[in-house]
Amino acid sequence: MSDENPTAEKGQVAILHYVGRIAEGEEEGEIFDTTNVDVALDEGIYHDHRDYKPLELRLGEGNVIEGLEEAVVGMERGDEKVVEVEPERAFGGRDPEEVVEFPREIFDDADIEVGELATTQDGRSGWVTEIDDETVTVDFNHELAGKRVEFEIKLLDVHGEPGDESARTWEKKKGKATSLEKEEEDGEG
Repeated sequence: MSDENPTAEKGQVAILHYVGRIAEGEEEGEIFDTTNVDVALDEGIYHDHRDYKPLELRLGEGNVIEGLEEAVVGMERGDEKVVEVEPERAFGGRDPEEVVEFPREIFDDADIEVGELATTQDGRSGWVTEIDDETVTVDFNHELAGKRVEFEIKLLDVHGEPGDESARTWEKKKGKATSLEKEEEDGEG
Protein backbone atom coordinates (compact mmCIF):
# COMPACT_ATOMS: atom_id res chain seq x y z
CA MET A 1 0.00 0.00 0.00
CA SER A 2 1.18 3.59 -0.59
CA ASP A 3 0.92 4.76 3.04
CA GLU A 4 4.57 5.81 2.83
CA ASN A 5 3.80 8.12 -0.09
CA PRO A 6 0.04 8.84 -0.13
CA THR A 7 -1.63 10.67 -3.00
CA ALA A 8 -3.69 13.73 -2.04
CA GLU A 9 -7.40 13.30 -2.74
CA LYS A 10 -10.57 15.24 -1.98
CA GLY A 11 -11.64 14.84 1.63
CA GLN A 12 -8.09 14.56 2.94
CA VAL A 13 -6.07 17.15 4.84
CA ALA A 14 -3.08 18.31 2.79
CA ILE A 15 -0.13 20.12 4.35
CA LEU A 16 1.95 22.14 1.94
CA HIS A 17 4.30 25.03 1.35
CA TYR A 18 3.70 27.35 -1.57
CA VAL A 19 5.07 30.44 -3.26
CA GLY A 20 2.59 32.50 -5.30
CA ARG A 21 3.87 34.62 -8.20
CA ILE A 22 2.33 36.89 -10.79
CA ALA A 23 2.55 35.07 -14.13
CA GLU A 24 2.11 37.88 -16.65
CA GLY A 25 2.68 41.51 -17.43
CA GLU A 26 5.22 43.95 -16.04
CA GLU A 27 5.08 42.27 -12.62
CA GLU A 28 5.71 38.76 -13.99
CA GLY A 29 7.70 36.69 -11.49
CA GLU A 30 6.88 38.99 -8.57
CA ILE A 31 6.01 37.03 -5.41
CA PHE A 32 2.71 38.06 -3.84
CA ASP A 33 2.36 35.38 -1.14
CA THR A 34 4.21 32.49 0.48
CA THR A 35 4.09 30.17 3.46
CA ASN A 36 7.90 30.23 3.69
CA VAL A 37 9.31 32.86 6.07
CA ASP A 38 12.73 32.91 4.38
CA VAL A 39 11.16 33.64 0.98
CA ALA A 40 8.98 36.37 2.54
CA LEU A 41 12.03 38.02 4.14
CA ASP A 42 14.16 37.73 0.99
CA GLU A 43 11.40 39.20 -1.20
CA GLY A 44 10.47 42.02 1.18
CA ILE A 45 6.88 40.82 1.67
CA TYR A 46 7.24 39.72 5.30
CA HIS A 47 4.46 40.85 7.68
CA ASP A 48 4.73 40.57 11.47
CA HIS A 49 1.02 39.82 11.90
CA ARG A 50 1.27 36.65 9.85
CA ASP A 51 2.34 33.10 10.71
CA TYR A 52 4.63 31.66 8.06
CA LYS A 53 4.02 27.94 8.36
CA PRO A 54 2.77 25.15 6.12
CA LEU A 55 -0.79 25.58 4.89
CA GLU A 56 -3.22 22.92 6.08
CA LEU A 57 -6.38 22.47 4.06
CA ARG A 58 -9.08 19.92 3.58
CA LEU A 59 -9.18 19.23 -0.13
CA GLY A 60 -12.54 19.79 -1.77
CA GLU A 61 -13.90 22.34 0.70
CA GLY A 62 -13.00 25.35 -1.43
CA ASN A 63 -11.24 27.29 1.34
CA VAL A 64 -8.34 28.38 -0.86
CA ILE A 65 -7.90 29.54 -4.44
CA GLU A 66 -9.58 26.98 -6.70
CA GLY A 67 -6.55 26.54 -8.98
CA LEU A 68 -4.20 25.93 -6.04
CA GLU A 69 -6.50 23.33 -4.49
CA GLU A 70 -6.99 21.55 -7.83
CA ALA A 71 -3.22 21.40 -8.33
CA VAL A 72 -2.68 19.65 -4.98
CA VAL A 73 -5.16 16.85 -5.77
CA GLY A 74 -3.17 13.96 -7.21
CA MET A 75 0.19 15.01 -5.79
CA GLU A 76 2.12 12.58 -3.59
CA ARG A 77 3.85 13.43 -0.32
CA GLY A 78 7.16 15.09 -1.17
CA ASP A 79 6.11 16.11 -4.70
CA GLU A 80 6.92 19.59 -5.93
CA LYS A 81 5.38 21.32 -8.93
CA VAL A 82 4.65 24.69 -10.46
CA VAL A 83 1.15 25.36 -11.78
CA GLU A 84 -0.17 28.37 -13.68
CA VAL A 85 -3.70 29.46 -12.76
CA GLU A 86 -6.04 31.52 -14.93
CA PRO A 87 -7.72 34.55 -13.29
CA GLU A 88 -11.14 32.86 -13.10
CA ARG A 89 -9.68 30.08 -10.92
CA ALA A 90 -7.46 32.47 -8.91
CA PHE A 91 -8.63 35.94 -7.83
CA GLY A 92 -11.36 36.35 -10.44
CA GLY A 93 -11.69 38.63 -13.40
CA ARG A 94 -11.72 42.41 -13.15
CA ASP A 95 -15.25 43.76 -12.72
CA PRO A 96 -15.66 47.33 -14.00
CA GLU A 97 -18.65 47.76 -11.68
CA GLU A 98 -16.26 47.38 -8.74
CA VAL A 99 -14.55 50.66 -9.72
CA VAL A 100 -16.68 53.33 -8.03
CA GLU A 101 -16.58 57.12 -8.03
CA PHE A 102 -17.46 58.85 -4.77
CA PRO A 103 -18.10 62.55 -4.24
CA ARG A 104 -14.91 64.17 -2.95
CA GLU A 105 -16.72 65.79 0.00
CA ILE A 106 -17.49 62.45 1.70
CA PHE A 107 -13.78 62.17 2.45
CA ASP A 108 -14.01 65.39 4.47
CA ASP A 109 -10.59 66.92 4.80
CA ALA A 110 -8.93 63.51 4.83
CA ASP A 111 -5.46 63.55 3.38
CA ILE A 112 -6.20 60.80 0.89
CA GLU A 113 -3.84 59.94 -1.95
CA VAL A 114 -3.82 57.72 -5.03
CA GLY A 115 -2.51 54.27 -4.09
CA GLU A 116 -3.93 54.32 -0.56
CA LEU A 117 -6.44 51.87 0.81
CA ALA A 118 -9.88 53.35 1.49
CA THR A 119 -12.56 51.67 3.59
CA THR A 120 -16.27 52.38 3.27
CA GLN A 121 -18.66 52.68 6.20
CA ASP A 122 -19.95 49.18 5.41
CA GLY A 123 -16.41 47.72 5.69
CA ARG A 124 -15.50 47.30 2.00
CA SER A 125 -11.88 48.12 1.19
CA GLY A 126 -10.47 49.26 -2.12
CA TRP A 127 -7.55 51.15 -3.63
CA VAL A 128 -7.83 54.83 -4.49
CA THR A 129 -7.00 55.04 -8.20
CA GLU A 130 -7.88 58.63 -9.07
CA ILE A 131 -8.65 61.92 -7.31
CA ASP A 132 -9.89 65.19 -8.75
CA ASP A 133 -11.69 68.23 -7.34
CA GLU A 134 -15.09 66.54 -7.60
CA THR A 135 -14.56 62.78 -7.14
CA VAL A 136 -12.43 60.03 -5.63
CA THR A 137 -12.30 56.77 -7.61
CA VAL A 138 -11.91 53.55 -5.59
CA ASP A 139 -11.25 50.12 -7.12
CA PHE A 140 -12.81 47.34 -5.01
CA ASN A 141 -11.49 44.52 -7.22
CA HIS A 142 -8.91 42.25 -5.62
CA GLU A 143 -5.50 43.67 -6.49
CA LEU A 144 -4.71 40.47 -8.45
CA ALA A 145 -8.11 40.27 -10.19
CA GLY A 146 -7.69 39.63 -13.89
CA LYS A 147 -4.11 38.38 -13.54
CA ARG A 148 -2.78 34.93 -14.24
CA VAL A 149 -0.74 33.63 -11.32
CA GLU A 150 1.47 30.63 -10.65
CA PHE A 151 2.06 28.58 -7.55
CA GLU A 152 5.19 26.65 -6.68
CA ILE A 153 3.90 23.88 -4.44
CA LYS A 154 5.59 21.31 -2.19
CA LEU A 155 3.27 18.74 -0.63
CA LEU A 156 4.63 17.95 2.83
CA ASP A 157 2.02 15.50 4.08
CA VAL A 158 -1.49 14.07 3.59
CA HIS A 159 -3.81 12.76 6.32
CA GLY A 160 -7.07 10.83 6.36
CA GLU A 161 -8.86 8.65 3.87
CA PRO A 162 -10.48 10.26 0.81
CA GLY A 163 -14.08 11.31 1.47
CA ASP A 164 -13.84 9.97 5.00
CA GLU A 165 -14.21 11.64 8.36
CA SER A 166 -10.82 10.20 9.37
CA ALA A 167 -9.09 13.47 8.44
CA ARG A 168 -11.41 15.35 10.81
CA THR A 169 -10.63 12.80 13.52
CA TRP A 170 -6.93 13.38 12.90
CA GLU A 171 -7.45 17.16 13.23
CA LYS A 172 -9.24 16.69 16.57
CA LYS A 173 -6.48 14.43 17.93
CA LYS A 174 -3.50 16.37 16.59
CA GLY A 175 -4.86 19.91 16.34
CA LYS A 176 -3.74 22.29 13.63
CA ALA A 177 -0.07 22.27 14.68
CA THR A 178 1.93 19.41 13.27
CA SER A 179 5.26 17.82 14.01
CA LEU A 180 6.32 18.98 10.53
CA GLU A 181 6.56 22.56 11.80
CA LYS A 182 8.94 21.54 14.58
CA GLU A 183 11.02 19.41 12.19
CA GLU A 184 11.34 22.31 9.76
CA GLU A 185 12.33 24.71 12.54
CA ASP A 186 14.99 22.23 13.64
CA GLY A 187 16.22 21.90 10.06
CA GLU A 188 15.09 18.30 9.73
CA GLY A 189 12.21 18.89 7.21
